[in-house]
Amino acid sequence: MDFFNISDKSEEQYYKQHGKDFDSFLDHCQSTLEFDKPVGVNFESDQENASKLLGRTAFYDPNELRITIYTSNRHPKDVLRSLAHELVHHMQNCKGSFDNVTFESETYAQEDGGLRKFEEQAYLEG
Repeated sequence: MDFFNISDKSEEQYYKQHGKDFDSFLDHCQSTLEFDKPVGVNFESDQENASKLLGRTAFYDPNELRITIYTSNRHPKDVLRSLAHELVHHMQNCKGSFDNVTFESETYAQEDGGLRKFEEQAYLEG
């Protein structure tokens, strides 16, 4: 697990409950996506976000090389799907796809047609 720095701040202790499966999944993703930089993975609870129909499920911070996964009211399979999606973004970042790109808002991928292709790749490969 040299590529992953796990932090579990979730109320459910999500990683503690599912760590063995998540470790296996993360190792598989790293070998498949072949990213070459470590990434932080934060598991967090957010009940207010979970109560929203279109609340956030996860996000990737390319500047910090960190993924945040929201776990409140989510099945592990759904969390893995979000994690895979965000790991594709990490792979894109490691390959330089985000060089010279500014992420000015939370909805950057929907607002910027050039960034939309990265989002589409993450949906397809994740």
